[in-house]
Amino acid sequence: MAEPAKKVAQQTEDRLEDLAETVRKKFDKVTEGTYRDRIIAGRFAEDGDRSRPEPDHKQD
Repeated sequence: MAEPAKKVAQQTEDRLEDLAETVRKKFDKVTEGTYRDRIIAGRFAEDGDRSRPEPDHKQD
């Protein structure tokens, strides 16, 4: 790859990494104190683990 193309590719990669970090921060800010925190606190698991359905048959 020619040097100018490598430079453009590196700049693009850096900009995408910055964008991804910005999106992560904004997402965390929007979800903070809501659904994310309830999951971390375990409030959905109070009555046992209901995330997996009971099997319809017994295994031998």
